Amino acid sequence: MARHGGRGWYGRVFAAAVGVTAVAAATSVWTAQAGPSSDRHSGASAHPSSAAAGAGRTTPVAMSIVHASDQGARGVNITIDDGPDPVWTPQVLQVLKDYGVKATFCMVGTQAQAHPDLVKAVVAAGHRLCDHTVSHDTTMDKKPNSYQSKEILDAADMITKASGGVRPLYYRAPGGAFTPYSRNLAAAQGMRPLGWNVDSKDFERPGTAAIVATVKRELSNGPTILFHDAGGDRSQTVAALREVLPWLKQQGRSFGFPVR
Repeated sequence: MARHGGRGWYGRVFAAAVGVTAVAAATSVWTAQAGPSSDRHSGASAHPSSAAAGAGRTTPVAMSIVHASDQGARGVNITIDDGPDPVWTPQVLQVLKDYGVKATFCMVGTQAQAHPDLVKAVVAAGHRLCDHTVSHDTTMDKKPNSYQSKEILDAADMITKASGGVRPLYYRAPGGAFTPYSRNLAAAQGMRPLGWNVDSKDFERPGTAAIVATVKRELSNGPTILFHDAGGDRSQTVAALREVLPWLKQQGRSFGFPVR
């Protein structure tokens, strides 16, 4: 979900020296927790283009927060946060199927652990997985590195196990609470830090018409659109997707995944 009251996190600029320090720190934690025989410490990678993208071993990716679509200038990325949820995720999956759209699901570790059947359904439908931490703490950027590490790495393990072995390809900090440390740690695990350009505001349940209007108004901000499939009644989100997806197609937009 978005951090309520502001979206200025896109503009945070981190000094290069801090980033270098964070790389070393993240690598140290990664090695200590994973061990030399773990997938976390491997240099091999899975091809990300199949429905099982993210399966197996990983290679590091860029630590910068991605917003671009792999479909280019006319591409859009549909991203779905906070699930999976036994009521709303199946409905979101059905809408996506009806319009032939693939999306990126940013899953909370405990939710994935509780609903492995839904995680598998997301993967089987050709969508991609994203690590959204264990507990969705929007104050992650104020917490110690050790806490951030546990939240990110444990969630990745929970999601991977629930999926049957498919690893998340992205990491989205709750509320956009990224730090240089968390970005480097995620990137070292093969999870590209993932931002958003358009906050649909669906989490606030302002009404279907308001959600649709927000997406249309803010689409010029960039291609990555934020929706939710958990955290309360998401009926407005499901209804909004049924309007937004065909509208985007009418605008000549193609649906893709965030650049890796």
